[in-house]
Amino acid sequence: MKIIIVGCGRLGSGLAFVFANRGDQVAVVDMNPNAFERLDPGFRGKTIAGVGFDGDVLLKAGIKEADALAAVTSSDEANIITARLASQIFHVPKVVARLYEPVHGDTFRNLGIPNFCTVDWGIQRVVDLFSYTPSEVMYSLGTGEVDILEKIVPASFVGHKQVELALPGEISVIAISRAGRTFIPLPETVFEDGDTVHLAVLDSASSDLENLFK
Repeated sequence: MKIIIVGCGRLGSGLAFVFANRGDQVAVVDMNPNAFERLDPGFRGKTIAGVGFDGDVLLKAGIKEADALAAVTSSDEANIITARLASQIFHVPKVVARLYEPVHGDTFRNLGIPNFCTVDWGIQRVVDLFSYTPSEVMYSLGTGEVDILEKIVPASFVGHKQVELALPGEISVIAISRAGRTFIPLPETVFEDGDTVHLAVLDSASSDLENLFK
């Protein structure tokens, strides 16, 4: 993939490191040339000094050929403009923007721009960790509305079909790990002793989940 990262702070430089090490072509844009010092010494991508929502700067970064762009500067306004430019003018297939103020979320959503709020995510993550044991939560989706968890199947469910553990719209079984392999279950799949179940759980259903596993 050809990826443009606008903003070379701790998040932007970290993303550049991950994607470059994955083998992607990465271009990093920041208005402060000194920001590029945060990049890994072995970084082999492009660095472009300039404002992220300047069309000429984005062209230098290769936006016409870009598969994805992440706007992760410290300014919500700059991220909104950059993401909108990338999405609506240059038609970059995948665009995501960071925002600091949750009140700006509606603006992003109205523009159809995927975004993540570090404040909302942080709040929800603490709630998750207080609701479950840390080892259970594997991943949070969106701003924490849905969690991916794994739990050992309780003895009371051994011999029962996996659909009996689901609550429509709240809890879904997405995979089962058994005897060293993981698979996607069929509706008629029956739990066996020692199974680990992987679940997608709506945040508001945490108490229901705990009741099922009592």
